[in-house]
Amino acid sequence: MTDIWVPLVLTVLAGLATSIGGMIGVAGRGDSRRLMSMGLGFSAGVMIYVSLVEILPKGREALISEFGDAAGEWLVLLAFFGGIAVIALIDRLVPEEINPHEPGTVDDRARQRALMRTGILTAIALGVHNFPEGFATFIAAIQNPEIGVAVAVAIAIHNIPEGLAVAVPVYQATGSRRKALRWATVSGLAEPAGAIVGYLLLMPFISDGLFGVVFAAIAGVMVFISLDELLPTAEEYGEHHWAIYGLVAGMAVMGISLVLL
Repeated sequence: MTDIWVPLVLTVLAGLATSIGGMIGVAGRGDSRRLMSMGLGFSAGVMIYVSLVEILPKGREALISEFGDAAGEWLVLLAFFGGIAVIALIDRLVPEEINPHEPGTVDDRARQRALMRTGILTAIALGVHNFPEGFATFIAAIQNPEIGVAVAVAIAIHNIPEGLAVAVPVYQATGSRRKALRWATVSGLAEPAGAIVGYLLLMPFISDGLFGVVFAAIAGVMVFISLDELLPTAEEYGEHHWAIYGLVAGMAVMGISLVLL
């Protein structure tokens, strides 16, 4: 265990990475199809690698230690696909036209106009998506600070293109850099909120077994986001090879960072 302030700071920093994407968007680089394609591929590579190489094995180890080989193996399997099921359900419940993870959001003029008219609903949609990510970072850092840093880096990298995807249409719709940056930042602040709410709800039940389930579920969530949202969106920009280059680069960077950690 570690002091909760360290995990909270990691979660806040990971969440605020959307502001970096927002700054890229309002600086005039948001229309670079190659940049967006490679950036989204990079995010997917980071998340897939850290999920399958670091997070899922840690969850498996904790569950086998707590419940034995057979039960532990079944629990990690159920938790992994349970995480996928939860994030898939969230994606289905959020209307497609305001879903920040759906392909085509950057170039969709209708969504640009609707974004400002439905600000509160958009904020709720972003919060629903980012709550699990914030809790993932927070709970991972509580159990193991080194894994927490790896998850925070993965989520932060994932949040940069998400912040760009939010800021670009707002900027194009309003011409206001301040409003675009504000929306990008607010979308990221849902993550520390998710961390705090999740921790308070689960605090009485925290144990090694729960950590194992959460870790396996986190891995499922991150793999699903990568395969269902990041890679298809990268392909939407028509830069297939750059998306794959980004994917491989993301895996390499995360692999090196885990070795260094």
